[in-house]
Amino acid sequence: MPSELETLASVVRERRAILFVGAGLSMTVGLPSWRQLIEHLGQELELGTELVLGTDSTYQTLAEYYRLRKGSIGPLRSWMDRNWSVSDEKVRASRLHEIVVQLDFPIIYTTNYDANLETAFRVHGRDYVKIANTRDIAKANQGVTQIIKFHGDFDDDQSLVIAETDYLNRLSFTSPLDIKLWADALGRTLLFIGYSMSDLNIRLLLHRLAQIWKESGHEKDRPCPFVFMSRRNEVQEAVLGQWGINVITGAEEDPQASLANFLEELVRRVQAPG
Repeated sequence: MPSELETLASVVRERRAILFVGAGLSMTVGLPSWRQLIEHLGQELELGTELVLGTDSTYQTLAEYYRLRKGSIGPLRSWMDRNWSVSDEKVRASRLHEIVVQLDFPIIYTTNYDANLETAFRVHGRDYVKIANTRDIAKANQGVTQIIKFHGDFDDDQSLVIAETDYLNRLSFTSPLDIKLWADALGRTLLFIGYSMSDLNIRLLLHRLAQIWKESGHEKDRPCPFVFMSRRNEVQEAVLGQWGINVITGAEEDPQASLANFLEELVRRVQAPG
């Protein structure tokens, strides 16, 4: 882990890394879990607990059914926006969000719908630009951190990737945000935090990046991605390792404590003198 961390710290210091942020970071400031979202969908749709919490019911499938029943994802988006809102004070007090700002990534991708990253940059006095759709790409200011809402933003219902059809459509990786991601990712090191690595979109992205480099004939020049996992998982390490991905694992039982220790050590190394 020390040598991997030193390599990662070096590219972060040189601003040659992209951060990819998952739900694990938002949960540190009290956002509801996916289970709570699933339970809400079940209540709204008047479905039984067994059907809602059964292995056949993902939140994407339930959200798809919700859209079919209600005619729109709008009411669900409004509920999520209200219940996933975090105060400025709570984000300001979050050491993990403060570290993300301090690490000064030029580009941050997130699959989170909430605005906690944007709030963190604002309360700590750092400029950023939010990108959630094609128009945002065209108008993005250069020279400030870009926060790309890869699965959409509550300010734009059309951008949300929440129902099953949305996810399946994104597997083609042909949307404007996908094209931007390919351009950004090919020449930079990716760091994933806050993910369980069960997201099929993310796994397919990593797999395709590995394929692109292998087919290019220049695989040895590839900036290898890093994935932080809160605890050791030999299955994930083996599968991700075959795609050339460096897995860094925490040593704490508590996932939030593991993530906190990792980010504290990373920022210490990035800010260490010469």
